[in-house]
Parts: sequence; C-alpha cells; structure tokens
Amino acid sequence: MSLSPRPSATTAIDSILFRDAFGTPRMRGVFSDHALIGRYVEVEVALAKAETRCGVIPEDAAAEIAARCSADALDLDLLREETDIVGYPILPLVHQLVTQCGEAGRYVHWGATTQDIMDTAVVLQVREGLKIVAEDVAELRAILAGLARKHRDTPMAGRTHLQQALPVTFGYKAAVWLAMFDRHAERLEQLKPRVLVGQFAGAAGTLASLGTKGLEVQEALCAELGLDVPASTWHVARDGLAETLNLLALITGSLGKIALDVMIMASTEFAEVYEPFVTGRGASSTMPQKRNPISSELILAASKAVRQHAGLMLDAMVQDFERATGPWHAEWIALPESFVLTAGALNQAKFALGGLIVDDAQMAKNLGISRGLIVAEAAMMALAPHIGRQQAHDVVYAACRAVNEGGGTLAEALAREDEVTRHFDRAAIDRLTDPANYLGLAPQMVDRVLQRSGRVGPHLETAR
Repeated sequence: MSLSPRPSATTAIDSILFRDAFGTPRMRGVFSDHALIGRYVEVEVALAKAETRCGVIPEDAAAEIAARCSADALDLDLLREETDIVGYPILPLVHQLVTQCGEAGRYVHWGATTQDIMDTAVVLQVREGLKIVAEDVAELRAILAGLARKHRDTPMAGRTHLQQALPVTFGYKAAVWLAMFDRHAERLEQLKPRVLVGQFAGAAGTLASLGTKGLEVQEALCAELGLDVPASTWHVARDGLAETLNLLALITGSLGKIALDVMIMASTEFAEVYEPFVTGRGASSTMPQKRNPISSELILAASKAVRQHAGLMLDAMVQDFERATGPWHAEWIALPESFVLTAGALNQAKFALGGLIVDDAQMAKNLGISRGLIVAEAAMMALAPHIGRQQAHDVVYAACRAVNEGGGTLAEALAREDEVTRHFDRAAIDRLTDPANYLGLAPQMVDRVLQRSGRVGPHLETAR
C-alpha cells in the first residue's frame, strides 16, 4: 500500500511540528512567500504612482496599474517555474503584472532594476518585523521589571565560575537582565534611520534610465512607501541589513544568557526557579518526575541559530563592484529565518519569565550551604580596620580552612580566634556571617535600573 505524498516543510520554522516552538504565526506571516510577493507588487505600484507624480509616465497608466495589479491573481506555479529559470522573481513577476494591466502594462517597472524592487520589499518586511520585535521587547521589559521589583530584597547566592561567590538578590539578577533589554530597545530605535531606507537606483545604481528625473522619482517612491531616502545607492552596501540581523543576534544572545541561567537554576541540585507549570509541558516519555525547562532550551537553540546567521550576513557584506555575484542571495536565507527565530525566542521568554516560579526559601537554603563561607569577605573587611587588611585575610583564611576540614560554621571558627573575639562579640560575629546582611548595593542597583527604565519602584527613594 502506497501513501499519497503530502506537502511538508523541511525546516523547523515552517514545520507542522516545531513552527510554533521556534517562531510565531505573526512573524511567519510577515516573511511568508505570499507576503513577500505582495510587497513586490506594492513596490511596483508605488513606483508607478511616484513616476506619475514626477511626470515620467502618464497619469492614467499609474491609475490602471494601481487598480489592476494583484498579487492574489498571480499564477504562483508559473512564477515559481520562471523564477527557477531566471534566478530572480522580478522579471517573471513583471511579465504577469504587464498582462494584468493591459495597455498600461508597458509602464510597469519603468526605469527599475530587479534588486530595487527586491531590496525595497525586504525593507518593508524588516520594518514590520522590527515593529513586532520592539513590541515583544517592551512586553519582556515589563515582565523583567516586575521580577526585579518583587525580588529586590530576595537574597540568593551569587555565583562566579559556577561557584558560590557572594550574596546577591534575585531582583538584582533580574535587573541585570532588564538593563540588557533596555539597551536593546534603544538600539531598535537607533537602527531605524539607517535601515528603513528605500532602494531605487537602476541597473548600475546611477539612475541613468530616468535622465534628470531619477532622484526626484527616488524621493517620491520613498515617500509613497513611508521610507527614508538613501544618501547613495546601497545595492552592494549591505551594512544596514547586516546591522539589523546582528541586532537580532544581540537580542537572542541576551535571551540565551537568561535561558542558561534559568536552566541551571531549575536543575534538581539548585531548584531555585521553575518555568510555569502546564500539565504535560516538559514531560519525559520514560521518567514521570521530569519537568524539563523547555522554553529555555528552545530559546538557547534559537540564539545559536541567529548567531550563525549574523555571521552569514557579515560574510555577505563582501560584495563585488556595483552588483554582487552571489553574496546577496545569502540574505534571502538569513533574514527571514532570523526574524522568525527571534520572535519565537521572545515569545518563549515572555511565557517562561512571565510565569516564572521563584522559590525564595530554596534560595535561602542554598545560600546557607557554605556554612557562612560565602561571606568570608565580609568578615575580613570588618576585621581589617582593627588588625590590617592582610592580617585579617590570613585570620579569616585560616578560619575557612578549619570549616572545610573540620566542619562547623564560619561563625564558630571565627569565635575561636583571639584576633577576632578581641574586637567582636559572638552576636556581632553572627551578624557578620549572615549572608542576608552582605548584599552590598544590590537592592539600590535594582532601584537605579528601574528608574532608568522608566519604571518607578517602591524603593526608588533609596536610589536618589
């Protein structure tokens, strides 16, 4: 018995199984084939309107082109076949648009080159894609601000080199995350003037086919589409699109850092945070007790993929002369996939962090497992004014060795040292070795991040 073939995707971002794990319907819609072809048609129509306004083509021709050009009426099978032959979709597209427009069809694509239409269409996609990314980043910043504010004073072990280092607060950790995305929000705005720029320059970029009207038409086309006017042709100057994708890599890189923190903190031995509970999510087919951090895993995978595409875009910047012989094509792979993956990673982050379960009791327990050694620095710095910094270091170092070798707590070991008890009674020693009393300025740093983020917190007066 043979099975009838079914159309299927071959990449994770289009897969019927994985597409909503690695992307979102909204972003896939922006970068879908139908949307891209629609953008091509939109640019061709806008060009005709611009050229009419500049007196380059008859007014009635532009009206006919605007009325009759239809992406929905295209023969997509024929478009695909001819694109495969030509190597680019615009000439086959223009063939069909000319037919759609009848007599006015002679003015379709007037003075343009293939890359003008494709580049401008991609910029329109990028504009829509950046809008979605910016909205998601804004939502995530609100979530992170809530975590930072709520857990401003929740003590936990700060870790360096995967070892307990000094106490921090979970709010401080969330504030560090928030500050990253505050900067990304700034970058998203700063990027726009450099990237949301139209492309209309003709075969070699000189607009020779339109005589003296070229720059006027270029400006009118950009106005029609709501894009900025380029200072110069950017057929082979791809820094804007490369910057866009590298910003996506920065955003997903920050998401990957958060995801890694969450995954480690969710491990059985740490058990400090958990992704939101949904029946069946993160379940194992063989181990019923498992609760895997699925969103964090997907975020980390997406961050790695976007990073690879960022490198590809940088490589594609190296283009020959006035029109490239191949690097441009790499963008067709990297751009849509990176936008979809970024949207997917942001969506997973909003879910995971928006419902993050924080076990502050377990954080406190983990903070105590070193038996006070995590605040050895506090004891040393308190003792230093009395006996000197280096002598204090040696005394506390000896006490730490005693704890490691013989058990007990740092407070007990210090209480046996004459150099310590000469200056501190047992109550003072206990206070010195309580990790909750050695948070540094972590809470105040939370306040400062919230203030700069424009999110007033309950302890804001402390930061002033």
